[in-house]
Amino acid sequence: MDVLFCTSEAFPLIKTGGLGDVCASLPKALKELGNDVRLILPAYTEVLERAGTLETVSSLSLSGASATVQILHGRLPDSGVEFYLVDSPEHFRRPGNPYLQQDGRDWPDNAERFALLSRAIVALSLGQADVGWRPELVHCNDWQTGLVPALLSEHEVRPATLFCVHNLSYQGLFPASTFTALELPDSLWSMDGLEFNDMLSFLKGGIARADWVTTVSPTYAAEICTSEFGYGLEGLLQYRYDNLTGILNGIDDETWNPSSDPHIERSYDIHSLQHKVVNKFALQRECGLPVGSQPLLLGHIGRLVEQKGVDLILDSLDTLFEHPVQVVILGTGEQRLQQRLMDAANRYPDQLEVHIGHDEQLAHRIEAGADCLLLPSRYEPCGLNQMYSMAYGTIPIAHRTGGLADTVVDLNEKSSRDYTATGFVFKEDSPEAMLQACLRALDHFQHHRIDWWKLAITGMKQDFSWSNSAARYLELYRLLGRSAQARTARAAAADEHRAIA
Repeated sequence: MDVLFCTSEAFPLIKTGGLGDVCASLPKALKELGNDVRLILPAYTEVLERAGTLETVSSLSLSGASATVQILHGRLPDSGVEFYLVDSPEHFRRPGNPYLQQDGRDWPDNAERFALLSRAIVALSLGQADVGWRPELVHCNDWQTGLVPALLSEHEVRPATLFCVHNLSYQGLFPASTFTALELPDSLWSMDGLEFNDMLSFLKGGIARADWVTTVSPTYAAEICTSEFGYGLEGLLQYRYDNLTGILNGIDDETWNPSSDPHIERSYDIHSLQHKVVNKFALQRECGLPVGSQPLLLGHIGRLVEQKGVDLILDSLDTLFEHPVQVVILGTGEQRLQQRLMDAANRYPDQLEVHIGHDEQLAHRIEAGADCLLLPSRYEPCGLNQMYSMAYGTIPIAHRTGGLADTVVDLNEKSSRDYTATGFVFKEDSPEAMLQACLRALDHFQHHRIDWWKLAITGMKQDFSWSNSAARYLELYRLLGRSAQARTARAAAADEHRAIA
């Protein structure tokens, strides 16, 4: 099928989190299944610096842009996936984060920026931006592209639409006045459109108007239909439940592979797992921690926000550091949490290293060098780091929620006996529960080495590649494509009938 994959970020062009990884690796996997999958994303400054050779395929006059918007075309060098860039300098050529100013606040014109992206996507979807190509299906991701299914639903003849929710808590909410300012169709201001508690919700538009809704793990698909995780949209999601599917994200097992990873000190695989300790020593040296095999080295990689449970880590450190444990943390996020982490690192210089920022190569070295990866998220739509860690023989310590519940099997008597255990899981999102899981891991690390190696090896044997998930997406694509063809045929028949009449 011909598929337009719409996103606000994709690695290696730009990445702020797991969305960037997914929007690079899933199109690649779908292309390998014989589909023509093309990305479209904004032409941020950083993207233009990394995009390589580009050609202009069209120039569009779009509402919300004071100048002509260029649609550029390129190709990712590693996968061959083609991409389009929406080039509007006034909207996207800015320093730093795609969504945030340097002080951590949202860009004040984010609604205008991503409305423009959506209008460009609609133009391409309707064959108005590249005369040589028109998609059969448009796959949208998160609130930044939520207007696309809503705007396309106004057209009788259009491609099928699929909207993927990666994190329901980021909704693209704006004042009702923004709806008027964006000059959106009046028909979309309704309960089954963009209106949400008298505000404009980009995310709701995608959920309400797409032909199908997906999210990134089966457990999260069930969770978001409840009041605890639904953020006020649980009623709509329950209504759409027959057209809601949870498909577990995969990982790029070529990029995240300890046997060929160029970023780590010593390559290894399931047959040479003893070499993993070389990466532990290298990581300790890099982080200025005492070098040795005996401290349990815990890693944590991700956004430093309460959703990820960073405060649970902070509230556990004093007790945790009474034991032979070291912790390395990589991420960026809330200033308050960043400062608390830096203060803790000053108190425990031999046990805690904190790196504020995004460092892709260091993330690989943490995955390879840590003994365990801490994943205390209060909720986790899918999560990729637990899958990366298992691929590297690094044992996850995870809260049982969302995609973590779908991928990490707790070590207990039964799972140890039948070789299905892959980590240590805790049920409550509390410092005490996380601490007990860490101490359980420490006990096995020190006194039950056979179980420890069984955990590592079982994790490395898991298949988290995109092949199975991509096949499930393709099955959905084909179903939706047939429905779109039938809709087009009905529209053509109605036009013919009107012409005869």
